[in-house]
Amino acid sequence: METMSNIPGKGTKKRVVIVGGGFGGLKLARKLNDRDFQVVLLDRNNYHLFQPLLYQVATSGIEPSAISFPFRKIFKNRHDFHVRMCTAEKVVPAENRLETSIGDISYDYLVIATGAGTNFFGDQSLAERTMQLKTTSDALFNRNRVIESFEKSLNCSDAETRKRWLTFVIVGGGATGIELAGALAEMREFVLPKDYPELDWGEMRILLVDAGERLLSAFSVKSSEEVARNLERMHVEVLLKKLVKEYDGEKLTFVDGEQVVTNNVFWVAGVKANSLEGFPQEAYGRGNRLLVDEFSRVKGMADVFALGDTALMITKDYPNGHPQVVQPSIQQARLLAKNLRCMIKGKPLHTFKYVNRGSMATIGRNDAVAELTGIRFSGFFAWLLWLLVHLMSIVGVKNRMFIFINWMWSYVTYDQSLRLLIKPEIKKSDPF
Repeated sequence: METMSNIPGKGTKKRVVIVGGGFGGLKLARKLNDRDFQVVLLDRNNYHLFQPLLYQVATSGIEPSAISFPFRKIFKNRHDFHVRMCTAEKVVPAENRLETSIGDISYDYLVIATGAGTNFFGDQSLAERTMQLKTTSDALFNRNRVIESFEKSLNCSDAETRKRWLTFVIVGGGATGIELAGALAEMREFVLPKDYPELDWGEMRILLVDAGERLLSAFSVKSSEEVARNLERMHVEVLLKKLVKEYDGEKLTFVDGEQVVTNNVFWVAGVKANSLEGFPQEAYGRGNRLLVDEFSRVKGMADVFALGDTALMITKDYPNGHPQVVQPSIQQARLLAKNLRCMIKGKPLHTFKYVNRGSMATIGRNDAVAELTGIRFSGFFAWLLWLLVHLMSIVGVKNRMFIFINWMWSYVTYDQSLRLLIKPEIKKSDPF
């Protein structure tokens, strides 16, 4: 058994191993002090990623570095805090041990905050042929693909082939889907005619597809209907009650037999928790989420916890678990930090109660919907609030400044300045 190297002994402190540096993992790590705990943060990347704005990276609105912040910079003043870039592979609860790609590590408390990945509902071909939007790599690939589609359209003499390159289908009518559709529609209206005046932009189609009866199912019916109307005004084709059967790379086929010819399909139709292996089968619930109690403890475990998208906490108000969005993760992390301090001091634990602060989604310039504790509003003021909330949620003053400058530049000039087609060169000698 290979042990993870270069992590010093914890002495009399309790070692908290946090798997995942997303919203929940980052919040917990920042709340735990060096006096009582040795904290080890494990993540596949060496940075925290602000996922809600990935769609803007994919549509050339902002740079990926603006929504990413290095862990080591965040925690540079911590004295017993350790970051390791690796993949967590399996938990061995009986031995308080976690197996990773760089060796094993023991823990006093283990916190699983691995978030969720894209759910393809068992169809691996969709994973291989569609574009996703969960990582920085996804967003950069998508940006390259979108720009390359326009370049190929410009050099294409065959009308049918050009039609495939200029048709963009987004599967999934949640917030990410409508934001992506709106961003593409704004590119078509304000940016692309200037970049490619030779093309007929009436040929470009943007289709937003969902299997449900309405968009934004987590919002009110009124908000859903308003968003659908506004998207249609932007010439986005909204197709509801459409279940995808298959996609072969050129034709997207629905269960009802209808087909759409396209080379570009974005899949944002659902999520599946990235839960670790090693627990009894009864610890896993719907969507591969780990069943947890009111203290975020994994079922049957006294020293293993799960947060956010990975956790399924069933309550009277949320019989299907809390929504897989940012706020439950942050609130659970904040309470868990408090409870871990209670545990080492022998004090009673506090139960979790989710405070729903509402939901927001934007379509584009001057247009968003917001539902906050019984208050619903839309339009320009909802859009301003959406901008403010997202800007203040970004880690780092410099990142906020860069994003603000990009947003203001785009708003004033009706332009997106990051339409760069950059593909990494892969060398055969690369050890990675």
